[in-house]
Amino acid sequence: MVTAEGEVLPLTKDQKPDDPTEISRITKCGGRVKPRKNPLNGEFIGPMRVWLADKESPGLAMSRSLGDYQAHTVGVTCEPVVTEYTLQQDDQIIVIGSDGIFEFLSNK
Repeated sequence: MVTAEGEVLPLTKDQKPDDPTEISRITKCGGRVKPRKNPLNGEFIGPMRVWLADKESPGLAMSRSLGDYQAHTVGVTCEPVVTEYTLQQDDQIIVIGSDGIFEFLSNK
Protein backbone atom coordinates (compact mmCIF):
# COMPACT_ATOMS: atom_id res chain seq x y z
CA MET A 1 0.00 0.00 0.00
CA VAL A 2 1.35 3.44 -0.93
CA THR A 3 -0.31 6.48 0.62
CA ALA A 4 -0.66 9.95 -0.90
CA GLU A 5 2.43 10.98 1.09
CA GLY A 6 4.46 8.20 -0.54
CA GLU A 7 4.53 6.16 2.68
CA VAL A 8 4.76 2.42 2.09
CA LEU A 9 2.60 0.34 4.41
CA PRO A 10 3.13 -3.43 4.20
CA LEU A 11 -0.19 -5.14 4.93
CA THR A 12 1.18 -8.68 5.34
CA LYS A 13 4.41 -10.60 5.74
CA ASP A 14 5.48 -13.89 4.23
CA GLN A 15 5.08 -16.95 6.43
CA LYS A 16 8.49 -18.53 5.90
CA PRO A 17 10.17 -21.31 7.88
CA ASP A 18 12.62 -18.81 9.44
CA ASP A 19 9.82 -16.72 11.02
CA PRO A 20 9.87 -17.26 14.83
CA THR A 21 6.14 -18.07 14.97
CA GLU A 22 6.48 -20.61 12.17
CA ILE A 23 9.61 -22.16 13.74
CA SER A 24 7.78 -22.53 17.05
CA ARG A 25 4.82 -24.34 15.51
CA ILE A 26 7.01 -26.63 13.42
CA THR A 27 9.38 -27.60 16.24
CA LYS A 28 6.47 -28.21 18.64
CA CYS A 29 5.11 -30.67 16.05
CA GLY A 30 8.44 -32.51 15.84
CA GLY A 31 9.85 -30.90 12.72
CA ARG A 32 13.24 -29.29 12.13
CA VAL A 33 13.96 -25.95 10.47
CA LYS A 34 17.38 -25.69 8.85
CA PRO A 35 18.82 -24.90 5.43
CA ARG A 36 19.81 -27.71 3.07
CA LYS A 37 23.30 -29.18 3.41
CA ASN A 38 25.66 -29.15 0.47
CA PRO A 39 26.46 -32.85 -0.13
CA LEU A 40 29.99 -31.98 -1.27
CA ASN A 41 31.19 -30.14 1.83
CA GLY A 42 28.41 -30.42 4.44
CA GLU A 43 27.91 -26.65 4.66
CA PHE A 44 24.40 -25.22 4.96
CA ILE A 45 23.16 -23.48 1.80
CA GLY A 46 20.02 -21.73 0.63
CA PRO A 47 16.88 -20.75 2.49
CA MET A 48 15.56 -22.28 5.70
CA ARG A 49 13.54 -25.44 5.05
CA VAL A 50 11.18 -27.73 6.96
CA TRP A 51 12.43 -31.29 7.58
CA LEU A 52 11.07 -34.35 9.33
CA ALA A 53 12.74 -35.08 12.66
CA ASP A 54 14.58 -38.17 11.42
CA LYS A 55 14.85 -37.71 7.62
CA GLU A 56 16.22 -35.26 5.12
CA SER A 57 12.70 -34.86 3.77
CA PRO A 58 10.62 -32.99 2.62
CA GLY A 59 12.98 -29.97 2.58
CA LEU A 60 10.10 -27.58 2.05
CA ALA A 61 11.16 -23.91 1.79
CA MET A 62 7.75 -22.69 3.00
CA SER A 63 5.84 -23.20 6.23
CA ARG A 64 2.32 -23.11 4.76
CA SER A 65 1.23 -25.42 2.01
CA LEU A 66 -1.85 -27.12 0.57
CA GLY A 67 -1.89 -30.90 0.32
CA ASP A 68 1.66 -31.73 1.45
CA TYR A 69 0.68 -34.53 3.81
CA GLN A 70 4.26 -35.40 4.83
CA ALA A 71 5.06 -31.79 5.77
CA HIS A 72 1.73 -31.41 7.57
CA THR A 73 2.84 -34.10 10.05
CA VAL A 74 5.52 -31.72 11.35
CA GLY A 75 3.57 -28.47 11.57
CA VAL A 76 3.38 -27.16 8.02
CA THR A 77 -0.19 -25.93 7.75
CA CYS A 78 -2.64 -24.84 5.10
CA GLU A 79 -4.20 -22.36 7.56
CA PRO A 80 -4.02 -18.89 5.96
CA VAL A 81 -3.13 -15.66 7.69
CA VAL A 82 -5.94 -13.23 6.93
CA THR A 83 -5.38 -9.48 7.14
CA GLU A 84 -8.14 -6.90 6.88
CA TYR A 85 -7.49 -3.32 5.88
CA THR A 86 -9.99 -0.58 5.16
CA LEU A 87 -8.90 1.48 2.18
CA GLN A 88 -8.47 5.14 3.02
CA GLN A 89 -9.33 7.99 0.66
CA ASP A 90 -5.66 8.97 0.26
CA ASP A 91 -4.44 5.43 -0.46
CA GLN A 92 -3.02 5.34 -3.97
CA ILE A 93 -1.79 1.84 -4.79
CA ILE A 94 -2.24 -1.66 -3.47
CA VAL A 95 -0.07 -4.48 -4.77
CA ILE A 96 -1.28 -8.06 -4.42
CA GLY A 97 1.29 -10.77 -5.03
CA SER A 98 1.66 -14.48 -4.49
CA ASP A 99 4.43 -16.44 -2.82
CA GLY A 100 7.92 -15.43 -3.86
CA ILE A 101 7.11 -12.04 -5.39
CA PHE A 102 8.40 -9.98 -2.48
CA GLU A 103 11.63 -11.94 -2.23
CA PHE A 104 12.63 -10.03 -5.37
CA LEU A 105 10.64 -6.80 -5.05
CA SER A 106 10.84 -4.46 -2.07
CA ASN A 107 7.68 -2.97 -0.60
CA LYS A 108 8.75 0.36 -2.10
